[in-house]
Parts: sequence; C-alpha cells; structure tokens
Amino acid sequence: MFDEIDYVLEARNAERFASLYGVCPGDSHTCNQNAKYMNAIKNKNGKGIKVPKIYWDLTRKTVLTMEWVDGIKLTDESSLKKACLNRRELVDQGVYCSLRQMLEVGFFHADPHPGNLLATSSGSLAYIDFGMMGDIPRHYRVGLIQVLVHFVNRDSLGLANDYLSLGFIPEGVDIQSVADALKASFGDETQQSKDFQSIMNQLYDVMYDFNFSLPPDYALVVRALGSLEGTAKALDPDFKVVESAYPFVIGRLLADPNPDMRKILRELIIRNNGSIRWNRLERLVAAISEQASESLDKHPKIKENHSPPSEWKSFDMHAVVDATEDLLHFILSEKGLVVRVFLLRDIVQAADVFLQDEFGCRLEAESRARGTSESEDHAMMKRVTNGFRSLHQAVKLAPEIWIAMLMRLALKPEALSFSIDIISTVSLHVGNKFPDTCWVFMSRLCHKLTKNHGPDPSIR
Repeated sequence: MFDEIDYVLEARNAERFASLYGVCPGDSHTCNQNAKYMNAIKNKNGKGIKVPKIYWDLTRKTVLTMEWVDGIKLTDESSLKKACLNRRELVDQGVYCSLRQMLEVGFFHADPHPGNLLATSSGSLAYIDFGMMGDIPRHYRVGLIQVLVHFVNRDSLGLANDYLSLGFIPEGVDIQSVADALKASFGDETQQSKDFQSIMNQLYDVMYDFNFSLPPDYALVVRALGSLEGTAKALDPDFKVVESAYPFVIGRLLADPNPDMRKILRELIIRNNGSIRWNRLERLVAAISEQASESLDKHPKIKENHSPPSEWKSFDMHAVVDATEDLLHFILSEKGLVVRVFLLRDIVQAADVFLQDEFGCRLEAESRARGTSESEDHAMMKRVTNGFRSLHQAVKLAPEIWIAMLMRLALKPEALSFSIDIISTVSLHVGNKFPDTCWVFMSRLCHKLTKNHGPDPSIR
C-alpha cells in the first residue's frame, strides 16, 4: 500500500514498463530500450502499447507529472465506433501484451481494469496507473505455464504436483487427495467453462479445504488475469482468457529450449500412459503452418473464427525444428518405449481405416476389439491427414532446416530400428487382413450389382 502511493516508484515502474513493452511514435516519449520487443508488439499500422512520458523535473515522492494522453475509455462503445476503432484488435493488443508480461518477461501491470486502459485515435492501447505492479521470477512463470497446460489436459495429479512445487500447498498434504478433489471440480468436460472467473470459482472450495496459500506475486497474477478478462469482455462478451492464452503458451514452449519447457511441451502432446494426443498435435502443427499467411486479410475464415493475431503464431522456424527434434529424440529414447508402442498401435489403426476407405468395407469385430467406433477412427485418420498436410506446409517455409534435421535423425540407429518396426508391423497386419478385406469387398460388390440389375428373367 505504501509502495503504491510512492510516486517516484510509480514513475520508475512506468519507464520500466515502457522500455519492455511500449512503442515510441514520433517524439511522444523517449524511445524504449528494447527494439526487438517493440517490433514484436507493433503491427503493420504502427499500432501498439502507449505509455505516457514521465516529467522528472516536475515529479516528487508525492507529485507525479505525466504526459497527457487523449484516449477513449474501452467501455465507451459509441465513441469507439465514431473513431472507427477495431474492438477485436484492441482486445488482441491488450491480451498479447499481458501474456508477455506474465509468462515471458515477468514484470506486469497488476490492475488492467477498464479505467487504466485507453484507446488512442491511432488505434494504440494506452496503459496508465503503474502503482500496482508485479514481478514474478522465472520459476513461477514456468510454473504458471505448466498449470495452464495441465489444466487444458485435465491432468489433476499434474496440477496437484504443480501447486506443491510452487508452494501453494503445505508440505505433508496427501497429493492424491488434492488430485481427486481437483478432478471432481472439473466436472463434465463438455460443460467445462474456460472463463477464468468460473475456473477460479471451481477451485476455491478445493483451495479452502486443503489450506492453499498463494504467494503475494501470484495473488497479483490472479487479480491481473481477472481484471484482464473483465476488461476484454467489455469489448468482446465471448472472450475467454484461458482459451486465448493457449496459442501464446504454445509459442513459448516452442521458443524456449530449456529442459523444463520441453518437458511441458511433451506433456502437452503425450499422455501419461504414452499415447499421442493427436488433436493437440494437429492443432500445434496447424498453428505453425499458418505463419505462411502474409496477413489475416487474405484468410477471411481465420478472421471469422477470431483467431489470435498473426504475431502470436509467427514462430521462429529454427525453434520449431529444434523442439521437433527434441520430441523425436525423446520418442526414440529408452524413456519413449511406451510412446513407440502406442504410436505403432495408432499407425496400424490408421492402416485399417485406409483399407476401409479404399475398399469400402469394414470388419466390425476389429472396431469392437479396439474399443472404437467408425466415427472415432475416421476422426483420428482425419487429424493425422490434416497434421501431415500442415507439416508439409511448414516444411515448405524452411526446407533446408527440416531436411538437415531429418538427415541427422535418419543417421541414428534407433530411428532405423523403429522404421523397420513400423514397416514390418504394418506389412504383417495388412497382409493378414487383406484377404478378408478383399472377400468382404467382392461380396458387397456382387450384392450391389445384383440389387441394381435384378435377376435375369430368362433364367427359370
């Protein structure tokens, strides 16, 4: 509280915030010191984050003198329309900047409510009031990303361990009991809300029952995310902060080569039992390939679906290839044995679906044996096909990097051994099933011909 009314400290906070996230249109304030981050936030039209200049010669501990900013309140819908400002772009700017603050850099504005954010006539988003700021160390930022991934995966045991490692839960608490309570709080996955406030409401009971204790900086993170969602909903009632954070989190996992981030990336794609999350993998590869798009204007479907801004998905291809190589090395390692077994199973299943599509028949006993339905098998096959199509698009962006990585991988004995396993397993399976498949196909074809043409009337 005393820090918040120290205006010299607030002025320093404002200048630090500007150096990390601000842009410098003309001579409105001193150019920030981090050109790389400035260019990442600034879009083609020169819009970005505006931070008022501090007048130090007129500032003291109890007096703060800042540049005047002409702007429109984000809740003033009519004025925003008159200024022809894109509400969705304003939401995207604020969310992207806030996620960078909390998940990448660590220094964040803890009170981004509508009164502290203004839209300028040029389309920039201006932040004011830098009295309440948070500064979270890397360990907590990584922990927050891990919490988001485990929540998206509905991994209650992973979440419980996250809370323990972050110091939210006191030592000695039964982790399995916490995990069971978290699992119960998830409820029906089909009706699970992705609103941050709803998620927190679901967790409050668990937090009280197990005596959770949030460190002060994390309490500010919770406050900041709640304020951010409330501000964004004033412009877009359908906005959900957790869902919107997902593409940004993927970008962070791909870009950061540290082992802890790569471990989280593996957990995102590979289940605890070793099976592949094909839907997540497809979504990840599709997000990477979409960076081939020069602008959202050329892709009306992306606009309609309110996908995040293009800079959220503009991944560095070197980082993408490095992350892919790391994942493949893990799959080929001793630890990845279970993953290889599940991968072989999925490849065999895809071969079955391919035969079905080619010959128009299906042995129902096989589906029952696998415990899947025809629609589930086709959905998996579609995800795999879409994934390969998106991967091809990504490879076309930087073929020399991908080819070099694949050649390095091909020279590994483990890769050759696994390739032989795939070829022999698929060949054996298809060889065993092919005769049955052909007979069923011929039988159905004869039945169809007979039905279409009817019996020969000359035959008595």
